[in-house]
Amino acid sequence: MKKLIVFLVALGFTTLSFADDTLPRKEESLTHLYDQVLSLHLGRNGYTLGAPLTPAQEETAVSHLVEGATPGTYKFMDGNLSVVADAATHRVMLLFEKFNDVSGQAVHDLVGSLFMEYDDPTTSAHDKIVYWAYDIKGKISSQQFQEAKSKKKNLDILATVKLNSTLEVLGEKLATEKGNVYYIISSSPVLEYFQ
Repeated sequence: MKKLIVFLVALGFTTLSFADDTLPRKEESLTHLYDQVLSLHLGRNGYTLGAPLTPAQEETAVSHLVEGATPGTYKFMDGNLSVVADAATHRVMLLFEKFNDVSGQAVHDLVGSLFMEYDDPTTSAHDKIVYWAYDIKGKISSQQFQEAKSKKKNLDILATVKLNSTLEVLGEKLATEKGNVYYIISSSPVLEYFQ
């Protein structure tokens, strides 16, 4: 009887440790998430969301660090582009670029380059904000977005490209005054790991 109890206890520990080994660790699931984001090929100026920094980009990071990054991350500038990377894996988590006091033509040119790179947006608001949203399969179309919105259905958004301008960017007229514009490329599920 004693041998049977020892055997059952040993079997229980084996089963528990086997079950433990099959559960994804936080690091493994984050790596999987980065790989999913990387497959979307979202980026700017040679940086791709979810991709590890190249050796040259790491050198830029070291020489252009910016204070105030969230723990577990670091932030640096490459020209006007702000890059946030994972401190453990050196993978790109966020890209941000802002332009202050620029002409309507400059804003129009930036919007045009994003349209060329990412095609038609998923949605827009007030003619000043433009979103491209992506799930695991790729870009979410405007039609998919509107259908989900009308049915009050949540979309599993993996990553977004968002442009926000103080000037109208979708109207037919080019703004004559100057304004500010920025875009941000990020993955909320990745960023949640560092909250």
